[in-house]
Amino acid sequence: MSSNEVPSLTRKIEAAVAGAIGRALPDLAGADPVVRRSDHADFQSNAALALAKRARRKPADLAGLVADALRADAVSVADVSVSGPGFVNITLADAPLWQQVVDRLAARQLGVSASELGRRTVIDYSGPNIAKEMHVGHLRTTIIGDCLARVLTFLGGEVIRQNHLGDWGTQFGMLIQYLDEHPEASWHRSDLADGASTVSALDTLYRAARADFDSDASFADRARRRVVELQSGEEATVSRWREIVAESEFAFREIYGRLGVLLTPEDSVGESYYNGWLPDVVTELVESGIAVESDGALCVFSTEVTGPDGDPVPLMLRKNDGGYGYDTTDLATIRYRIRDLKADRLLYVVDARQALHFRLVFETARRAGWLTDDVEAAHVSYGTVLGPDGRPFKTRSGDTVKLMHLLETAIERARGIVSEKVSDLDPAELDQIAEQAGIGAVKYADLSTSRTKDYAFDVERMVSFSGNTGVYLQYAHTRIRSILRKAGSTDAVIDPSLPLQPAERALILRLDAFGDILADVGVTFEPHRLCGYLYDLARAYTDFYEACPVLTAPGTLRGNRLALCQLTAHTLAHGLDLLGIAAPDRM
Repeated sequence: MSSNEVPSLTRKIEAAVAGAIGRALPDLAGADPVVRRSDHADFQSNAALALAKRARRKPADLAGLVADALRADAVSVADVSVSGPGFVNITLADAPLWQQVVDRLAARQLGVSASELGRRTVIDYSGPNIAKEMHVGHLRTTIIGDCLARVLTFLGGEVIRQNHLGDWGTQFGMLIQYLDEHPEASWHRSDLADGASTVSALDTLYRAARADFDSDASFADRARRRVVELQSGEEATVSRWREIVAESEFAFREIYGRLGVLLTPEDSVGESYYNGWLPDVVTELVESGIAVESDGALCVFSTEVTGPDGDPVPLMLRKNDGGYGYDTTDLATIRYRIRDLKADRLLYVVDARQALHFRLVFETARRAGWLTDDVEAAHVSYGTVLGPDGRPFKTRSGDTVKLMHLLETAIERARGIVSEKVSDLDPAELDQIAEQAGIGAVKYADLSTSRTKDYAFDVERMVSFSGNTGVYLQYAHTRIRSILRKAGSTDAVIDPSLPLQPAERALILRLDAFGDILADVGVTFEPHRLCGYLYDLARAYTDFYEACPVLTAPGTLRGNRLALCQLTAHTLAHGLDLLGIAAPDRM
């Protein structure tokens, strides 16, 4: 254990109960202590119920033996009792609880265990298409992936972010040919009005190119030739393609900056990066006997998944026209990330509708010997963002909602809510708070929903100062910071001999669960668990503040309560940062 680690009270009680079980019944040594938080005490162990059959004893009798052993050895336990069919209820002494606050305030990262230390994780997320605007469909992959990157890094892991851009294919032949034939078209940043988006301009031009491609056979032929020139590396075509990629990435960075996500240009690895490896991937699969020809195409037929007709489902490696699709690119990707990036774990934060695709890709990679038992691969799937009416989120005209428009809508609504609540803010401060609250509201609404479920994008609910919202948590943080500023002291000295009030005890126990929650997120890849924890923490602090005066508390009691304020503020700030949400000091 690192000197900066502070084991949670849950882990300490688990160790104490496990020791008590081993002393009471040596044959059961090493058994799961089954420790949980309880409404009847600080903790409860249900191990007696699980072990009674093995011990050939009644659960209540076994619980009594464990309780006696626990009383005899655990000096930090104030009370142990047996209830019901065999529950062991454990209440901690006050001094160890205060000491836990002291230790966590003094430790780096609040004493959270580096549970990911030594593990390298590659996370694939966001993945917009070059020359197309990011839309609501990119929201969840970007926000969830970024949160997981933050949490795993905080837990000591090495995280390699991969932004798998859609930057290759027939559409670029169309667009490049159209741009060459329409030199008057404006799409460079220098040609556009302030605030205009380069990808919006390129998206519009692509639509025009697509219309010409579908209606003009001669243009279609020229566009196809341009695709060949791009694939063969013809200098002028590749130069124009690079311009389009650069302009698009600039626009993406504007959105990433607005969202406050970690992705940088160095994290962008487009489909084009793998293009030269596709023949090698196919050759390797053919030589291993995994890939076979079918109707002129080259496929890998699943040994695990069958279709409605009962036949094995194919993964297409090479089409009958000799072209490659994204199945082959994803195989090249997984091979590269294992062989070259030396990943211990691969996470693909991608829409749930791609579940079958990733199942087939992972199966093929295992059969090829790339994906071994030493490497974990997971499709971190997520549900859909719906409109406030619960239907697929579209504009009135039926188009996909642009991501920047969504963000600006939330920011403007947050501006209205904040200005109603606090009327004396200067314009610059109001702008900053509205930005932090609006962006935080969008991200929290997404992350606080179980990622496998759909959710409705409801701005009015998102920016509310009450309820389970990002704004509520941000406001809770500012309230605590305000109290600490009024206290006028940054160092709170704790007297561990003071008795705990119920609200103080409840807050300490809630604060202490932070590390365990993060470890859970690191295993389940479910950020909503962190959101739920932070919301419960904010409510526990409110109960504490209402029941336990801080600034007017006498003597050393004031120092103890200020320490609880400090630890709560630090925990909320860390937690919000791991969600990618600002924790303002004023609001």
